[in-house]
Amino acid sequence: MSEDQNQTNPESTQQESGFKAFWNKPLKMSDKEIEKLRKKGKEIKQKTVGSEIISWVLTIVTAVVLALLLRTFLFEIYGVDGRSMTNTLLDHEKLFCTKIDYLTGQPQRGDVVICHYPGRGNTAFVKRLVGMPGDTVEMRDRHLYVNGKRIADPVKMGTEPNYYFYEYTLKDNEYFVLGDNRGNSNDSHSVGPISRDMIIAHVRTVIWPLSNVRAVENEFTEVTE
Repeated sequence: MSEDQNQTNPESTQQESGFKAFWNKPLKMSDKEIEKLRKKGKEIKQKTVGSEIISWVLTIVTAVVLALLLRTFLFEIYGVDGRSMTNTLLDHEKLFCTKIDYLTGQPQRGDVVICHYPGRGNTAFVKRLVGMPGDTVEMRDRHLYVNGKRIADPVKMGTEPNYYFYEYTLKDNEYFVLGDNRGNSNDSHSVGPISRDMIIAHVRTVIWPLSNVRAVENEFTEVTE
């Protein structure tokens, strides 16, 4: 190794020294901050640029982790894209949806849910759950029948269904979802049943626009004929 390679690079040393000076540069504490620490009986330590940067980084990381946990396990905001749930839900409305109730319990017939479809990846759809495992579902004469009983149409149903399907008995881990705008909805009548793990959230409230804030109700009532 040559003598030149053994020598320390003065420019590199200067840069390192400059960084250390910046990192350890003391920050002035206000009298209010000092008094607050004294009242709490805490040791008054001089803040530095480095310690302040670390504090901000930890705060941001903590906030991001908490946000991810909330989104994964507690709730999430979804937007309506389309008219498959008209007039129960309108295009571009924002929905407050809970997740924890489906992590600790089971969805119920009549719930409005956020779900996925087979072969559609993580694309989210909003529909009404009308059939559970073991149920027999059928659409005839423009009306839904579950287990042989006619089910009342959604209170704010859009168009009537322009299709029919014969009785189908849902297997274990099969769920049937329909849009409330039944004449204009891509749902289980066309894509088939979905599995339990595809039901990811329970739609609770419309939160935007503010003029349309309202609760989203469970609707599943047998018609007495």
